[in-house]
Amino acid sequence: MLSSVRGSAGLLRSCVSSLSKPSSLSSTVSRTPYAPLARQPLLPSRTYATEIWKNTTNVDIENALSRTENIFKTYKPITPGIRHLKRPLSPHLYEGRPVRLLTIPKRKKGGRNADGHITVRHRGGGHKQRIRTLDFLRMTPGVHDVVRIEYDPGRSAHIALLRNRDPNAEGTQKWSYIVATEGMRAGDKVQSFRQGIPEGFIPGFESPKETAGLEASEGEDASSHSLALGILRSMTLLPGNVLPLKLIPPGTVINSISLKPEGPAILVRSAGTFGQVVSHEENGRYVHVRLQSGEVRKVLRECCATIGKVSNPLWKNRSLGKAGRARWLGRRPSVRGVAMNACDHPHGGGRGKSKSNKHPVSIWGWGTKGTRTRRPGPKGPKNSNKMVVRERPRGKEKRAS
Repeated sequence: MLSSVRGSAGLLRSCVSSLSKPSSLSSTVSRTPYAPLARQPLLPSRTYATEIWKNTTNVDIENALSRTENIFKTYKPITPGIRHLKRPLSPHLYEGRPVRLLTIPKRKKGGRNADGHITVRHRGGGHKQRIRTLDFLRMTPGVHDVVRIEYDPGRSAHIALLRNRDPNAEGTQKWSYIVATEGMRAGDKVQSFRQGIPEGFIPGFESPKETAGLEASEGEDASSHSLALGILRSMTLLPGNVLPLKLIPPGTVINSISLKPEGPAILVRSAGTFGQVVSHEENGRYVHVRLQSGEVRKVLRECCATIGKVSNPLWKNRSLGKAGRARWLGRRPSVRGVAMNACDHPHGGGRGKSKSNKHPVSIWGWGTKGTRTRRPGPKGPKNSNKMVVRERPRGKEKRAS
């Protein structure tokens, strides 16, 4: 059996080598069919397949292996502080100073109230900062140009500097900061439709009257209404634009959601977060919106939101690298409860490191490992939060999703 296998392998090698020889050599070198391979000059076996795959690389594998180098900046570990330092790469960020007109100095209090008592622990120190005043209302209509994308020390997301095209605008009417959406770059155009769709916005069509069911009114041609509605959505549903929720179709990704028709954006403003319009209530006042936590809540149809996802989604994967970098951000050390005295913490006291068979609690005594201290939503007290349609997933529900 083994001899037959060896003979077949030798025959296969001889056939491959005879087929792979160039035509010029085949006329000069004579070979008998059963001549041993060792007596013949060894030629490189070249076939069409090997020529194709020799210079081809697996692009998917190469991209996966180089992904860390492409989206994060790492450093050569010449010091312990930068061995684990990892920062998201953001070459599009402006490296200069902010517009001073849109900033105010930040007076730090170290987590203390007016009486000088510490009400928020682990705060103090840090680098001097200036607060960027952002436009969360977006009331000014018209086209605004994105001048640049900047870093904001007061938030995790990036901010965008806008310039109003109105020649009569001056000061803060001409320049403003907003939370930048993912993919926004200098040179883009954004617009706010918070005060409604302007007349003549769609050339040749009347602005369609949006309803909860997005249906044409009586006497109106359904085809022209749907055509105008499609054109309207293609011209308004762009990243960075602000629209009332009644004009946003279900499934759209949104951020910077307001809870009052004339109020500022409150929800979904952190880096990489986004909400989603779930449904419009038929002949109702509310739109169901899924938030980043998974909670579904009702928001008034007249409230506004920004189209798109918040910028800087890699912020959560950064690594500060050393404790000193946290101190630069104004964070002070956190002391473990078991390292304190009994008068300072429920975990304190005892001989050595002792847990004393206690459930883990905070310094104020309430459970710190997932114990619920309030029950909002439908499962909570009556009328605690009537706007919550479905609570955010917890425990097994969250792990399953």
